[in-house]
Order: sequence, then C-alpha cells, then structure tokens
Amino acid sequence: MSNISDERRQELEEKANDIRLSIIDMLLVAGSGHTAGPLGMTDIFTVLYFYILNHKPSEPTWPERDRVVLSNGHICPVLYATMAHAGYFPIEELKTLRKFGSRLQGHPHREWLPMLETSSGPLASGLSQAVGMALAEKIDVGTTGGKRIYCLLSDGELESGNIWEGAMLAGKNKLNNLVGIIDRNNIQIDGYTEDIMPLEPLADKWRAWNWHVIEIDGHNIEEIVDAFNMAKTVYEKPTMIIAHTIPGKGVKDFERDYRWHGKPPNKEEAEMAIRELRSLGGKITGHHND
Repeated sequence: MSNISDERRQELEEKANDIRLSIIDMLLVAGSGHTAGPLGMTDIFTVLYFYILNHKPSEPTWPERDRVVLSNGHICPVLYATMAHAGYFPIEELKTLRKFGSRLQGHPHREWLPMLETSSGPLASGLSQAVGMALAEKIDVGTTGGKRIYCLLSDGELESGNIWEGAMLAGKNKLNNLVGIIDRNNIQIDGYTEDIMPLEPLADKWRAWNWHVIEIDGHNIEEIVDAFNMAKTVYEKPTMIIAHTIPGKGVKDFERDYRWHGKPPNKEEAEMAIRELRSLGGKITGHHND
C-alpha cells in the first residue's frame, strides 16, 4: 500500500496531464518528432521529477543531485516538457523543439542544454553510461548512500548487445545506487517488439544478470511511487523497473498504434488530442480507464 496521500496523487496526475498537453503542443509546432513514447512515459517522468528526485531546478549543476540518463533519446519531448514544468527553463521554450539553433534538439544534446547529464541518440548506450556513473559514485563514497542514478530505457533498444554488457557489469558490481526503468510499451518504429525480436521472458533476463526486478503499471501513480521507493531499500544489487505502458497514453486514437512511434500530430489531430486531454484532466492514469 502506497504512503502517498490522495491529494498528492491527484496533484501528480494533474501535472502529468499538463505535461501531456505541452508534448502535443510542442510536437505540433515542431512538425516532427515522436508522439507515442513521450505520452506513454509521462506518468513515470512526472513522479520522478516531482516526487522522487533529489534535485534543484534553480541550480541544475548542484553537485549532490541525482542523475537522470535518458537512453532512448527519441522520447526527449517528455523529458523537455517535464523539466520545463519543474522549472529548469521557461515552458515557452518548448515551442522551439527541433528548430535550428534551439537548445531542444530532436535528441538531447548535453553541450546545448547543460541541465542534461548525457547526450543521447544512438540507442543502447545509456545504460553503460549510467553504470559508469553509478560505479564512479561507489568509488567516491563507498557502499553507503551517495547520489542515485536513474536510467530510462525503451524496450526496443534491448535488442542491442551493449545493453546486456552494461547489465552484466552492474550486476557484478552490485550497483544498488542504479535504477533502470524500461518503457515496456511493446512497440518500435517497424511494428511490435514481440514480432520483430521477442524480449520475453524479460524479467527473468534481468534477474539472471543479478538485478532486482519490479514490474508495474506505468500509469498508476501509486505503483510508480512504490517502485521507486522500494528500489531505495535494495542494498545488494541494482534495480530494474519494468513499466508496462500504453504508447500514446491519453489520446485514444494514438494508443497502442506503432505508427505513432515516430510521427507528430497534424493540426487537426493535435486539436483533437488537446480536447481529449483537457476533458479528462488528471483522470487518465491507470490502465483501468482504457
């Protein structure tokens, strides 16, 4: 049973809805970008930035901050929108997504947006980067405490071998300060993951590399909060949270359709999506609403 209050849960659900609205708006203005993944991961990012992370948006380079590594860089609209709503930069800047000279490129660029921990674009490199950060933190402060490293992953990128090299190293070194989150939405650009390169039994694979595995409904705020808090109690191994999500979550015409993986809405589609999100308010979390 989660310790989060009903009031706090509702605040997070409403914030997630605001972030989804920003995602639609920025993709429409950009005229390019990814829709399904950002909408599907909004609840995870909302809990992370507004409830879990030890960070200071007014001081992005605060040395004691937790680190967030976005391995699946193509879902950066949700990262940018969440960071803007958290106060890292003005929300109005979101409308510069993918524009020439913008800090908000189609894949995150660390040198252009210093609030980011890494640049990401080529899939499957993020976990190894996060493992390096977690290992360095262990060397610096030992086995007790220190900063936590959170690595966001797509399920499609798990088809790449580099992921499993990082997984082995993390398990070997018992990096309990490392938490991975897999967006298990079952789609990738060419279709459904289980048709292209089956991943199941996915949880067993991570357990085999000595990770603690938690499976959750990636749209249930209480389950998300509980999973992140549970990860803090695991002392002998890294934790992988497998978040079962709905790609395109919140807009019925987008949901579960792999064709929305890599395309933005046009004006008519965006207006429809905004109307739907506004009508639902903060009531779109949890698979029970589908």
